[in-house]
Amino acid sequence: MSLQTNFLLDYLTVNTAYESQTIPNKNQVTFLSKKTGIPQLWTWTETSGQIKQVMDFPDRVVSVHHSPTGKYTIVGMDHKGNEKQQLYLVKDALNQVEELVISPDYFHLFGAWSPDERKIAWSSNRRHPGYFDIYVQNLETKEYEVVYEYNGNCTPIKWLYNSTKLLISVQETNIDNALYLLDIETKKLQRIGSQDKTGRFHSVQLTKDGAGGFLLSDVNDNTKALYSFTFENNEMKKVLHIPKWDIDEMKLSPDEQKLVYTVNEGGISSIHILDLKSNKSMQVKDILNGKLDSLSWLNDDEFIFTLKSPIQPGDIWRYTLSANTVVRITYFSKSEKIEAQLIEPELHSFTSFDGLEVPYFYYAKEKKKQPAMIYVHGGPESQISAEYHPTIQYLASQGFAVIAPNIRGSMGYGRNYVKLDDVRKRMDAIADIASLVRHLTEHNLIDPEKVGIMGRSYGGFVVLAAITHYPDLWSAAVDIVGISHFKTFLENTGPWRRKLRECEYGSLEHDTEFFEEIAPLNLTDRIKTPLLVFHGKNDTRVPISEAEQLVNNLKSRGNEVEFIIFEDEGHFTEKLENHITLNSTTVEFMKKHLTY
Repeated sequence: MSLQTNFLLDYLTVNTAYESQTIPNKNQVTFLSKKTGIPQLWTWTETSGQIKQVMDFPDRVVSVHHSPTGKYTIVGMDHKGNEKQQLYLVKDALNQVEELVISPDYFHLFGAWSPDERKIAWSSNRRHPGYFDIYVQNLETKEYEVVYEYNGNCTPIKWLYNSTKLLISVQETNIDNALYLLDIETKKLQRIGSQDKTGRFHSVQLTKDGAGGFLLSDVNDNTKALYSFTFENNEMKKVLHIPKWDIDEMKLSPDEQKLVYTVNEGGISSIHILDLKSNKSMQVKDILNGKLDSLSWLNDDEFIFTLKSPIQPGDIWRYTLSANTVVRITYFSKSEKIEAQLIEPELHSFTSFDGLEVPYFYYAKEKKKQPAMIYVHGGPESQISAEYHPTIQYLASQGFAVIAPNIRGSMGYGRNYVKLDDVRKRMDAIADIASLVRHLTEHNLIDPEKVGIMGRSYGGFVVLAAITHYPDLWSAAVDIVGISHFKTFLENTGPWRRKLRECEYGSLEHDTEFFEEIAPLNLTDRIKTPLLVFHGKNDTRVPISEAEQLVNNLKSRGNEVEFIIFEDEGHFTEKLENHITLNSTTVEFMKKHLTY
């Protein structure tokens, strides 16, 4: 193995700790890490500082849910990346595991623990592939019953204290959901908030008196604000709003006197504490620029969070209010071999073809004319944040400029921005990419003869659309689990997703003519660019047929295309060996076609 290959592997094998949460009453924190190859469950113990893996699950751990007293834990695990979670009960201080909800052909989404820990609520599509009903299960007998049927996407999220009522979330569009209070016994539903306004309702926190709680929503604004709400009179009262940015996540302290929340400031997070008595807010200082999430209170004076930064890939931190101190408690992402080479990106914006200001992160050792790669995120309702991306960092260390834009349709900039690419406005987002290349060229930040593009999922579609609609801009392209034709994608994606994706992309009933017009699959004769394609065989979101039909078409035309299938992955690349294959092949491909 060459020194250069070893150097690349140093970037690809950086470990991280993420999705932290406290175990109630245990002075322990659980989190996930791929340190052993796939996501597994780990713990940190406050008294000893000890960090250890809980047990070796046979496949990736997708979700973790602790009971109200910390006595039990539910772990969700899927099979080879297919996202069909099965639920397992872990008890006896995380030493014993038993099967709880097992039916491998179906999805199971954990929702809530009952206050007495005797029951749990979850949703599943057992009745129909596209319908998620709500189940309540007795942990002692393992028996379960359907308590609510819904012909769409529905998930329980909270069990009211000392009550037979569940708070449930019903997905109404690709971004909007509604909250309802479900009485398990009477089946009566009560909608939370306005009956006729749509919006996002996230990060719900209930108060122990059962009267209501707090949530984040953009139902009345362009960005997500903090609200208090009550069940009795169905009142929502705005507590805090930051007009330019979303409040992303929020957690109520155990004594219900404080709220910790994060603000998404253009892909860089800040963290704040709101005193509910004085209604005064304080920002936590001295935190690296990055993405902050997974807020969880240890006690009334301390909370933990995950920090993911371009120069610190992902670890768990603790903040103590009384001492005003931030302390790192895991060091999974520390890598002495490369940490000195990691680049903090600059956040800029450009003016697109129609005057829209579009933000982007710029990674480079220096600002000059140089080979470049455009990195496009998926979603499309996602956002590229100030996080660690191994391929981006490695290419930047090798003298490439790497540009990661948040083109129209991205989250993080308000409802108006996220809807700018809906349905017939789809190609405006692709035009943003062309405008970005022109902007970078005009400012002498890239060599226009040496520009590559890569993206995953919807970002894969952007790649394919860019090389078919703007074929002269590109010297190399990488498509990861991308969509090659919206018609075939909607026909073959999971039925549970089709209706919601049609809100974004258009429908099979009304927009097939438009799909045919813009489909990369129909425009392969325009492609001049060498193409590298990756796909997981078990992908339930973007079926592998999207890649197969494209690759077969290109091969029949004699185009330069390479196709790599991961037999044991789905929509995401989780296993370490596959992660290394994907990224190392991508880097070799880009260096082959973009270097002088």
